[in-house]
Amino acid sequence: MIDEIRYRSYFDALLTGRRNTCRNIVLKLREEDVPLESIYVDLFQRSLYEIGSMWEQNRISVATEHLATAITEYLMAVLYSTLFIPDPKDRSIVVSCVANEYHQIGGKMVADILEARGWNTYFLGANTPIADMLNLVQEKRPDWVALSLSVYFNMPQLERAIEELRRIGSGFGIVVGGQAFQWCKTAFTERYPDIPICASLYDIDVLEPISKKARTR
Repeated sequence: MIDEIRYRSYFDALLTGRRNTCRNIVLKLREEDVPLESIYVDLFQRSLYEIGSMWEQNRISVATEHLATAITEYLMAVLYSTLFIPDPKDRSIVVSCVANEYHQIGGKMVADILEARGWNTYFLGANTPIADMLNLVQEKRPDWVALSLSVYFNMPQLERAIEELRRIGSGFGIVVGGQAFQWCKTAFTERYPDIPICASLYDIDVLEPISKKARTR
């Protein structure tokens, strides 16, 4: 865990757009061997959720929210350059934001963590058309497809993606995650009891690889 004093120092710098201060704090945490998952969850995710809440309450502008997002993406790139990426093992995942979903940081976090653990990761980014995502899944034949949803009103796009994925085959697992599930986790689980929800990066251990021999496609 990252202590509250350190978090507040980082948050204040992020909120006021002081990118270099944020960078120095993050690199210091890495020097202290703070796990990447902790930096992503206890610093990046927590701060962006707090800033998003402030924007919803009209306490900050869209420009401030976008600046914080851009700084966070920059810091993730800085951290990625410090990682040791092992040779990939025989497990893979396609990570994609659903159509009309422009918040890609959560999905990128999942891809980074799994790549550092030796997965083959294919991160498609924001607003990926369903047809293109399906084509890549058929080409790569992953163990898992992870779908990210931050905005609850994009739920119909997520449901459509799930149905299309099920139509093309059953040789992979589907997992979902994102801020939207703070409001719809129970309803989603009732409709899709076989699809796990990763509410946090700490939940990604559920992604046990599916045996290649079990593929039915």
